[in-house]
Amino acid sequence: MPEPEPNRRPLASRSSGWAKASASFLAGTSVTPNQVSAASVVFAAIGAALLVQRPDAVGLIGCAIAVQARLVCNLLDGMVAVEGGKKSPLGPLYNEFPDRVADSLLIVALGYAIGWPWLGWFGALAAALTAYIRVFGGSLGLPQDFRGPMAKQQRMAALTLACVAGAAEWLASGTRYALCVAAIVIAVGSVATCVTRTLSIAAQLRRK
Repeated sequence: MPEPEPNRRPLASRSSGWAKASASFLAGTSVTPNQVSAASVVFAAIGAALLVQRPDAVGLIGCAIAVQARLVCNLLDGMVAVEGGKKSPLGPLYNEFPDRVADSLLIVALGYAIGWPWLGWFGALAAALTAYIRVFGGSLGLPQDFRGPMAKQQRMAALTLACVAGAAEWLASGTRYALCVAAIVIAVGSVATCVTRTLSIAAQLRRK
């Protein structure tokens, strides 16, 4: 088994049977990890389109499924690359850039779905900054910090839960309060994550 990489996001789901089986299957095909990474953007775009075009019960359930499909791609691309032995020189690029695009598509779309575009753009900017701070810490020779409270996994969990709750809410009352709460939680939580990661970097630099 490959040694764990210090700058790889820790995910308990990597040890699940379905993830190992899926990664093993993909590793035996002509599919590359970079293609899996790119597919995550496609799923994010589908989810974003559903959020903007039809934030009703059907559209929200579809968005929740698309978000989870995006996360599955994010899980499997690294497993195919590392455990499957299919690393490529462009792997680090595909590991980061599609994530930033997918995050932005979904969070901006969430803002438009609730009629607060500014909050969607702010949330997307804050989410991108969490990744920037993490990678910046790595550029200083520190281990990349994947802590929350609103890292990528938590952001997408909040959006998924909001979509499922929002679908039920839409059927019951035709309102979108669940989506509004998710947009606020993602934006505020992402700002808090920027603060916690920055403070951690500062503390580590002082100890050097």
